Amino acid sequence: MPSRIARSGKTPVTSDTAAGGAEPERSGTDLDRYDVAILEALQQDARLSNAELAARIGLSAAPTWRRVKWLEAQGYITGYRAELDRRRIGLGVLAFVRVDTERSSGAATKVLEEALRQLPEVTACHYISGAGTFELQVMAADLDAFSRFATDTLLNLPNVKDIHTSFSLGEVKSGAALPLAHLKKK
Repeated sequence: MPSRIARSGKTPVTSDTAAGGAEPERSGTDLDRYDVAILEALQQDARLSNAELAARIGLSAAPTWRRVKWLEAQGYITGYRAELDRRRIGLGVLAFVRVDTERSSGAATKVLEEALRQLPEVTACHYISGAGTFELQVMAADLDAFSRFATDTLLNLPNVKDIHTSFSLGEVKSGAALPLAHLKKK
């Protein structure tokens, strides 16, 4: 019977294991084709039942469930959430805001980071190279609401020197699944 060596390099995985037998002890961080298939399927539809997911990836329910739990425990899957249409819920403005900071100290930057994490209008925040320190993705109901947020909140955060804003004129792509082709064995 053909087999492959499990992540630990100790336990062979046979077709019985793939069909629902005992899973090998999981160690390391290598992902196999079933793990990648689970990640792809759940990115497309996180509401799949375990049985539906198992059928989609070609394993039985028990090993599929164990693999999902392992992927969660290892931090590959960090959560599940609904994707909302921002316009339908009244968030008509999507802005990209570059934040310039006073580079006084690492501690001051950490204080600003924490303040940014607490703002629900900031949906993404990245350290950036080049000009500026952070690039924010900010959502607001309209331009007036964004203006109030920028002047009353962003400019008053600790360590903020200046902000520079660009507005989205239309979304070409958003909420996309992460690419996983690089994880597939060749």
